[in-house]
Amino acid sequence: MDFDRLVVGFLVDEVVGGFFISVPPGHIACVYDRGRGVLPRVWGPGLHLKIPFWQIAKLFNAQILEYTIHQGFDFSNKESLGDEPIRAQSADGHNLEIQGSILFRIDKHHAPELWENIGENFVSKVVRPIARSRIANQLSSMELAAIKSNRSGVENLLKDALNIDFSNKGLVCEGVLLSDIKE
Repeated sequence: MDFDRLVVGFLVDEVVGGFFISVPPGHIACVYDRGRGVLPRVWGPGLHLKIPFWQIAKLFNAQILEYTIHQGFDFSNKESLGDEPIRAQSADGHNLEIQGSILFRIDKHHAPELWENIGENFVSKVVRPIARSRIANQLSSMELAAIKSNRSGVENLLKDALNIDFSNKGLVCEGVLLSDIKE
């Protein structure tokens, strides 16, 4: 008798619950269809229908996320939003250590391509390596005096450089905020 209730409860939960995608505010959903692959449509906040067992929904946080670059960052989870200070050499030969934040979000219109081409681990596959490379590359072409005297200009230059690579991957860089540049 108890086993029957358990089976019926499981089936009702899976079948009835499997018809819906509940997308909370600040999130989007993409759907994988076993027959057609990742569907190009993006579902916004609200309750949406899907085919149970045939379609699988994946929620993505569409809010602005902060990727912090600071001393003592914990790498125990490779998808953590952050990194250790980035080391670079300025054009005039000074060794630099950069700390700050990168504000980014998922481009809602390109979320299905992000999920299909990169997967869920976009921080370790895209954000971290591109951020390290582009920040070091841009700062190595500038002299230390120019970096220190025009911080907002450097931040805009880094934002534009990151957006060139992020836009091809389904991400948008909202801003780069430098908190510390050490020699």
